[in-house]
Amino acid sequence: MTIVERVPAASRPAKTSSRRAEPAGNRGQPAGPPSARADGRAGARADALAAPITRERAATRRPTARTGSLVTIDKEASEPVVTAKLADAARAYSADRYHDALRMLRKLSSMAPTSASVKELLGLTLYRLGKWPLALRELEAHHRLSGSYDQFPVIADCYRALRRYEEADATWTELRQASPSPEVIAEGRLVAAGSLADRGDLRGAVKLLEGTLRRSKPKGFHLRQWYALADLYERAGELPRARDLFAQIAAADPDAYDVKQRLIGLD
Repeated sequence: MTIVERVPAASRPAKTSSRRAEPAGNRGQPAGPPSARADGRAGARADALAAPITRERAATRRPTARTGSLVTIDKEASEPVVTAKLADAARAYSADRYHDALRMLRKLSSMAPTSASVKELLGLTLYRLGKWPLALRELEAHHRLSGSYDQFPVIADCYRALRRYEEADATWTELRQASPSPEVIAEGRLVAAGSLADRGDLRGAVKLLEGTLRRSKPKGFHLRQWYALADLYERAGELPRARDLFAQIAAADPDAYDVKQRLIGLD
């Protein structure tokens, strides 16, 4: 699964590239830099169904963390000093310097305790560092302040990492009912499928993702879901279906994730 991350609008530094989309995780898309799985499988396996809390597993499992669509005006973040410091923290975050970003954001949090933008970026930074309870606190505060559902997939993945599956399910239900952007729904669906697979319900996870196949012109977030589904097929021993779906992904985007290696492995 992939978590495509966007720096909060209030903190987005000028003339910097947005964070690349990555196979997840979130999660991300799933999020995080692609890395090989600890079991030795080559390539960046965007395994949306691997446990998100284990460092030895692919960092790409996290959901796509999204930022920058605050519903309310963040008055504190509009203060020049806060804006400048938040931009510095965003640059550190975008460069994967999460400890530096955390240090800056903790100071900012005391300066701007009701800033939704600060809480959002602080929550994502804590999520990146695997501090799930603290990330939950900040991201849920961000939702209360902003009304935005953009980080609900990340919130669900934190619950999943803590094995609080009922709360992960409830978060997915609320996200689905709120029906924000298709990209956010897609990330939430990936986390929900991973949560089911964590509990041994591969059939349920497959069913949740199979509805995404009815696309003649898939977008990037469709391909992330297809990848997770193909991986599920392989795990369930349905190798022809896994091979066919990986081939569809490769036909849509030959450079997507590690589909070429996956296809070779299934030959």
